Amino acid sequence: MPQFQQPACWRLEAGGQVMDVDTAVKDGILGGGAVISGLLDSKDGTLGTAKKHDLKEMIEEMDSAAEADDVPIVFICPISMEPMVDPVTLCTGQTYERVNILRWFSTGRLTCPTTMQDLWDDTVTPNRTLHQLIHAWFSQRYLRMMKRSEDVEGRARELVQCLKKVKGEARVQTLKELHKIVAAHPSVEKPVIDSGVLGILSSLLGPFTSHAVGSEVIAVLVNLSLDSEAMTDLMQPAKISLVVDMLNEGTTKTKRKCARLIEVLMGAESFRFEIVSSLSLLVGLLRMVKDKRDPDGVSAGLSLLKTICSHDQIRSSIVSIRAVAQLVERLPDLSPNSLESALQILDDLAAIPDGRSALKDCPQTIPNTVRPLMKVSEACTRHALSILWAVCKLAPEEFVSLAVEAGLATRLLLVIQSDCPPELKKQASDLLKLCSLNYTATLFISKCKLTRTMQ
Repeated sequence: MPQFQQPACWRLEAGGQVMDVDTAVKDGILGGGAVISGLLDSKDGTLGTAKKHDLKEMIEEMDSAAEADDVPIVFICPISMEPMVDPVTLCTGQTYERVNILRWFSTGRLTCPTTMQDLWDDTVTPNRTLHQLIHAWFSQRYLRMMKRSEDVEGRARELVQCLKKVKGEARVQTLKELHKIVAAHPSVEKPVIDSGVLGILSSLLGPFTSHAVGSEVIAVLVNLSLDSEAMTDLMQPAKISLVVDMLNEGTTKTKRKCARLIEVLMGAESFRFEIVSSLSLLVGLLRMVKDKRDPDGVSAGLSLLKTICSHDQIRSSIVSIRAVAQLVERLPDLSPNSLESALQILDDLAAIPDGRSALKDCPQTIPNTVRPLMKVSEACTRHALSILWAVCKLAPEEFVSLAVEAGLATRLLLVIQSDCPPELKKQASDLLKLCSLNYTATLFISKCKLTRTMQ
């Protein structure tokens, strides 16, 4: 039986060959230069600095930072298509990640996955040369990434200090650069916060702040984790008033960021519902929801409106600005996530008398609420059933026939026959009984256009 001999060279994608680590450095596979020189131990040519970093951890960290996109094909396991951490070579000369090839063997296949050759020996030999190459390549780029990160952190700190001094257009440009850094480099968040940026940004918001400065301040804030002290400070009436003004008058991006910031502030322990009870804020959110040109703005507006609607004290104010009719009209063309939010808002508003009356007075309530039943998600079905029950219960003589004509009975039967939770099936059954009260059995079946199976 032939014995496997580890080859003296390793072929690369372009046809070149790597004799060892030194050859790889000379040929430029690892980039060459002073950086690589530092990676190799001067005494024996093995890896020095690179040994200080765990290969698997480096790969994972670089992958999360999108720094490992140009990995040489020779470093990739043909099975997983991921960089190898523990490369081993078969008797055919093909190299794989150890855990992947052993898993391949465990399925009973004694073949080479790449060539599909039958193996005369299932021994796997550690490919130390390739492991050194991989380790050195990732170490070099890892050190570069860490150096860039340190440079970015230093620049971010400089910008935070600049904010204390600059004014006018220089302040706007400083904020824009800081926004770009914190948005592109999540790792700078902690050092930037430690440098006192939250207090500085909060101090820039006030009754005399221009929208140019305010919008950039908010753009930075929504990319940072706010502590309780910062959130309490940002909830001062003058600061909230400025944010609401920008939500009404700013660009679409600014509006989305303002909505996001307010929603974050609503999670603070010191939050008071009076902060979001202004009609100006509610009207601004409805404008965002009605703007079909900006789906992200619609989603942001509905998300904040849903959070606000969870506070019973504000629901009457939401109804008073004709929110019910406007939301009902938007239901047919909303995305699934936005539709779920809109239905939840209407469901919450149906819990108060004014909300139920507004739903009853809107001609599109029945058809637009029947349509999403059993078509989008279980949450949409739950909210739609609750809304329909509230309306039909309020005026059964007026709305039951409309609901039946809109195909409600068929949808209710689908709910009953589905794997929905028992409480949803019970609600669907009760609503179906309510729909059938004014009909004989034969007429109800014909009105519902039921199949024989459903009958």
